[in-house]
Amino acid sequence: MAQPIIMPDLGSGMAEGTLLNWIRKVGDSIREGETIAEIETDKSTVEVPATVSGTITQLIGEMGSLLKVGSVIGYVGSAGEAAAPAQPAAAASAQPAAAAPAQPAAAPEDGDLPGGVRASPLARKIAEERGIDLRQVQGTGPGGRITRADVEGYMPPAAQPAAAAAAAPVAIAPPSFGPIPSGPDVEIIETSRIRSRIAARMVDAKQNTPHFYVTMDVDVGPLLALRRQINDGLDDARKVSVNDLIVKAAALALRQFPNLNSHYYGEKIVRHKRIHVGIAVALPNGGLINVVAKDADRTSIGTLAQNNREMIARAREGKVRPDDVQGSTFTVSNLGAYEVEEFQAIINPPEAAILAVAAARKVPVVQPDGTISAGQRMKLTASVDHRVSDGAEGAQFMQALRRIIESPLQILL
Repeated sequence: MAQPIIMPDLGSGMAEGTLLNWIRKVGDSIREGETIAEIETDKSTVEVPATVSGTITQLIGEMGSLLKVGSVIGYVGSAGEAAAPAQPAAAASAQPAAAAPAQPAAAPEDGDLPGGVRASPLARKIAEERGIDLRQVQGTGPGGRITRADVEGYMPPAAQPAAAAAAAPVAIAPPSFGPIPSGPDVEIIETSRIRSRIAARMVDAKQNTPHFYVTMDVDVGPLLALRRQINDGLDDARKVSVNDLIVKAAALALRQFPNLNSHYYGEKIVRHKRIHVGIAVALPNGGLINVVAKDADRTSIGTLAQNNREMIARAREGKVRPDDVQGSTFTVSNLGAYEVEEFQAIINPPEAAILAVAAARKVPVVQPDGTISAGQRMKLTASVDHRVSDGAEGAQFMQALRRIIESPLQILL
């Protein structure tokens, strides 16, 4: 019997993606894990793998169409099963009952345009929850379609007298910074999809997540010495980075503090029993994406480093896989390569915390006997959701993390 191919989670809360290309066609044999399609998101191109092996009997969706996370985008059956003709999901309801494989009817992308507005179902849901009139929201999707990012980034125009509001159509106003400058001394640049997406998520995070911050100065001399020992004699393709060691150390510390490895959902807090650390990756053309080190506390440092290196390379090439970006429970953001001395990162909802990693610096250190010597220090800052945890627990987490970094042999266990 044919098995469905499901549109995977695209990470970063994305609910849909644009079909760029079918890599395989109906009638092709395919093995589990092989790429079947390329999906474009706001941040990158995601390679969608087949989740079962067999013969492709149907592909649902045309180039440029929007595919929703969790929807059926095709079917894979046995080698002897007749291939069904590919057709868009909207037309699936017209299939005869005897067609193989059978498929539930799918509604057109926007149905009959409720309210006369073209918007994704998720955008409608969020607008309803926030009391936003979709007629006032500017759509940035294909054909002016309103997306989740449009709703999350919407800023209502300034209030006006009721009589004036009734007499004139509602105008969509930009943020009240005054008129946009013009003339030969400025260049006007349209906001990219990725910048719009980041803006919407970060505004939401800062407005709705009560952050508190805990900073500690950590002696990274022992960690850097361990790294030199690990990398001695290894080729570049196998070397371990400082960030790999920090990710591993943070994962080990999180074992003791499950609140910080949680997701906040209003009336419920989900504590994750596995520790999947998101790693913020700066993209060549601007913006960032988080790749995810799965089971970072239990994975050997060599394997962790190799996996991280491969995922980061795919992210920078714009060719991530769904598993690269799914499931983070905590995030590490490292700006040490840019010689940053200290910074505070914004939490990635629904996660409860994020760790900001600054540069390792050579500084004078006062020893217990009063003498001064050169040392290597790094400032780490945890941003924590105060709805989930409190200052004392955040500080205790940072103490545990510092102990691991300053006595790092346990990272190898």
